[in-house]
Amino acid sequence: MHYLYILKSQVEDRHYIGIAENMNARLLRHNGGYVCSTKAYRPWRVLYTESYDDKTIARKREIFLKKTARARKELFEKFDNGPIV
Repeated sequence: MHYLYILKSQVEDRHYIGIAENMNARLLRHNGGYVCSTKAYRPWRVLYTESYDDKTIARKREIFLKKTARARKELFEKFDNGPIV
């Protein structure tokens, strides 16, 4: 199983979109400072996840969200006040 996930920084108004096979391990890497792009904004919390059987489909969804500001904005507006998992 592959997961598309969106994280929210608990110290700044920032989001991070990524994919992973193991969500718990990936969140630990983000919060442990092992991911350069998220290190400065720790700690992070999982805001949203989607699960996929195929990594390629998860990756396409990730790319779509990263490239499409309107889709990202609409998604963030739905759940920015609390997690939807």
